[in-house]
Order: sequence, then C-alpha cells, then structure tokens
Amino acid sequence: MTKEVEEERMSPTGWVQSTRQYFLDVRGELRKVTWPQRQEAVGGTIGVLVIVGVITLVLGVVDLTLAKLLEWILP
Repeated sequence: MTKEVEEERMSPTGWVQSTRQYFLDVRGELRKVTWPQRQEAVGGTIGVLVIVGVITLVLGVVDLTLAKLLEWILP
C-alpha cells in the first residue's frame, strides 16, 4: 500500500468511505448468491437433524458402554 493510500484511509473521512465501499461490495456479492428453495432448505435441515440424532445416539451408547466397563474393572 502506498503512503498516500494509507494516509487517505486514516483520514477522518477515509474510513467512512472505506466502510461504505465495503458494505456496497457485500451487497453486490449477496445479489449474486443463488438461495435454495424452501423445500430444499427444509430437506437439508431435516437431513442434518437426523444425522445429528444418529451420532448422538451412537456416542451415548459408546459412553454408557465405556462407563459400565470402567465400573466393572474399577469397582
């Protein structure tokens, strides 16, 4: 970065312009996003919840098994 650009960014109005430009860029990028349809989003959410439930169940069984095993080994 050149000294002039750095000085401009540090000036009282430079950071305001930089911030404004940042938000304009963000808005422009968000317009390019292709958002999923409602049905797609609901299906993905249900899929995630099912996977989380299965993993929770498996880890719970493993935890219970290891706890009982340790209880049996170390009374």
